[in-house]
Amino acid sequence: MNSLHSVMDLLRSEMAVVLSSTLARLVIAAILGGIIGLERQLRHKPAGLRTNMFICFGAAMFTLLSKELAGGPGDSARIAAQIIPGIGFIGAGSILHSRGSVTGLTTAATLFVVASVGMAVGGGLYITAVFATFLILIALAVLGRMERGFALRTALYTYEVAGSNVEAMLREVNRTLEEQKLTMQSVHLASTDGESRLVFAVDCEREEQSLFLIRLHESNVFGSVKSIGTTEHE
Repeated sequence: MNSLHSVMDLLRSEMAVVLSSTLARLVIAAILGGIIGLERQLRHKPAGLRTNMFICFGAAMFTLLSKELAGGPGDSARIAAQIIPGIGFIGAGSILHSRGSVTGLTTAATLFVVASVGMAVGGGLYITAVFATFLILIALAVLGRMERGFALRTALYTYEVAGSNVEAMLREVNRTLEEQKLTMQSVHLASTDGESRLVFAVDCEREEQSLFLIRLHESNVFGSVKSIGTTEHE
């Protein structure tokens, strides 16, 4: 009887250790994924707090399950190995082709590395996961500001010009674009009450768009000129 009690006590202690380690890894994965997701949420990106938290948590969960459910030594990474193509599929869905430009590349890459953080936590590599999270935050926040500060990142700027002569407006827009060696990404034309409105997009840097807007305002062909939207590339 005493031997049975000692075996039961040993099993309870081992189960407690396993459960505490497992739960701790899942909590850490959720926290690290949430930190990265919060940065994305504050910048109003599509994949925000919950998305990054779930991906990091899920990657850690699958890594743990891969080890616990393995039938043999060769199967211990079988489930975890499927995380990479799965995250690649999700990341591909976040990449958008819009008006001749591509957006969402940074979002897709972020989801990919967040999954790797979750796998590291699930495998018990806490220091590696924390260090990777720190580097990811630096790349997203600091390097992003440097790109904008040095005008290294282009964006898609949308303009609307109005006038009475459509052909004259098109010629003037094309002439202004050629002077700055820029090209239109999309063109939309609408006419209301004898006035024509031309909406088009230009992919350029911030300084280039400022100069381009000045050139449009200086022209006598347009009755009005407006900048109606900006889409940043990632």
